[in-house]
Amino acid sequence: MRLSDSIESFIKTLLSQEETEVELKRNELAEYFGCAPSQINYVLATRFTLDDGYVIESRRGGGGYIRIVRVVESGQQRLAYLINERIGSAISEEEAVRLIGQLVQQQVVTLEEGEIMRAAVSSQALAVPVPDAMKDALRARSMKCMLTAIARQNRSAAKG
Repeated sequence: MRLSDSIESFIKTLLSQEETEVELKRNELAEYFGCAPSQINYVLATRFTLDDGYVIESRRGGGGYIRIVRVVESGQQRLAYLINERIGSAISEEEAVRLIGQLVQQQVVTLEEGEIMRAAVSSQALAVPVPDAMKDALRARSMKCMLTAIARQNRSAAKG
């Protein structure tokens, strides 16, 4: 297992189902893993983002800390955020696939739905002779339509 994966796993273990926040000292964590504090910063910046459902608060200095807060939201709230704010007017294939992976991991969509979504936003599905910017715009519209359909389906299931 790579060091970044180990650090991420360690922090996520501390953030159990009951605990929605954890406070750590960057230097102590770096010492525990035998790495530079910048490695801790890298993991936090890439694996504990708002898109991943986390908020990072930090205070520098001798008594400094890092507080990682897991944002608790329903699947519907997550979908609304993605549709209205996160996706925007264009999205790359890589970013779309990453978002779909997060939705599967958070069980907002099933593994099967995720696979269908990945296929729909793939470069093979959008293999038409248009500029990449237009493909990214089409990908964003497709993502928003799929997420809206899933939100409707989830809402109907909740009522029924």
